[in-house]
Amino acid sequence: MQQLTVIGGGFAGLTAAVSAAEAGARVTLYEAHRTLGGRARTAQGPYRVNEGPHAFYRCGPHWSWLTARGLTGPLARVPLRDAAGLRLHHGGRLRGLPPRALLRLALRPVADAPVDRDFHSWAAGLVGADGARAVANLLAVALFHHDVGSLSAAFVQERLRRVAKLPPEAVFPRGGWQSVTDRMADRARSLGVRIETGARIEALPKGGGPVVVATSLAAARTLLGDPALTWQSGRTVLLDLALRERRGDPYAISDLDEPGWFERFTAQDRSLAPAEQSLVQAQLPIAPGQDRAVAVARAERVLDLGFPGWRERSVWRREAVADGRTGALDLPGTTWRDRPAIDRGDGVYLAGDQVSAPGVLSEVSFNSAIEAVALAMRSTARTGTAGSTAPTRTTRTTRTTGTTTITEPTGT
Repeated sequence: MQQLTVIGGGFAGLTAAVSAAEAGARVTLYEAHRTLGGRARTAQGPYRVNEGPHAFYRCGPHWSWLTARGLTGPLARVPLRDAAGLRLHHGGRLRGLPPRALLRLALRPVADAPVDRDFHSWAAGLVGADGARAVANLLAVALFHHDVGSLSAAFVQERLRRVAKLPPEAVFPRGGWQSVTDRMADRARSLGVRIETGARIEALPKGGGPVVVATSLAAARTLLGDPALTWQSGRTVLLDLALRERRGDPYAISDLDEPGWFERFTAQDRSLAPAEQSLVQAQLPIAPGQDRAVAVARAERVLDLGFPGWRERSVWRREAVADGRTGALDLPGTTWRDRPAIDRGDGVYLAGDQVSAPGVLSEVSFNSAIEAVALAMRSTARTGTAGSTAPTRTTRTTRTTGTTTITEPTGT
């Protein structure tokens, strides 16, 4: 029985805690906020919104791990039979059929896309510049980035193949992602994991067991005092709306003219809003320094087309900016192997969605957490290190409401 400390109670931290406890470690998990979940938190109250659109991809490695433990809970699927279905904003109007460029590129194997070229220049050679731009903007649903075409072609193509797969991979935990993290936390506690919330860690433990730092990369950079812990990420405006229901509202709108995604989550899960109300969540990537109002105005123009009378039907609204919290984005010439390494030396391991692990979206968090625990357990088995000194910490309460800008704490 070895001691392991996990700093951060989001998806990566809970994955690390559960897997380490299952392997026989004594685990303590510290989380700065009063609630667990990290970016997978779901707002309490009548409108159960996540921080931006969330979905599981069923072919991912975390899927089998969660289902084997009964942690996914009841699920909803993409409502393919929804009358209005998916609409595409292209050429200034809504369309029902995707452009040919999307169909042609979606059939291309990932191996065809080069690592060392940007997606736009590679795709433009196959489907033309306009087609490549439209497909790149569609990927806003999975990348939260204002210029997807500037990223590595191989990186983008892998995500395109996953997003465009038929039947769709995406499934949705009923009640929001918080339901999954709550079950993960219950599983951790049943295995003996000690969980402390409202605890901000200011210094790593010294002379004790291994530590898994499962925070944002910015928080890890401050906690570890390592300025090299950086990687490309995105910045996106989040817009949440509750509307009185109207027959014919689309399930989702993908903006192909500029990057943006709008999804009516109550189409697949009625529990997310009161009866006869629709919960619509949108995310619109913006460039560094770009004003939020520009993206909000663009969103409202698309809503005018897709959700007629939405202003008069609105009963609740929330806006926020997610800055640097949208996962790893690989530029041309780089892959996941070039991101900050999991093993930081001296018994410290890094987990999260911007570190050196493969996968799409939350799969990176999962894979890095599993690898971090495996490395930590092997290390303690070799050295025989046991016990732990509690890290220096302070307690605090963090809440995000209204139209605040979402930022990460400097430590977790």
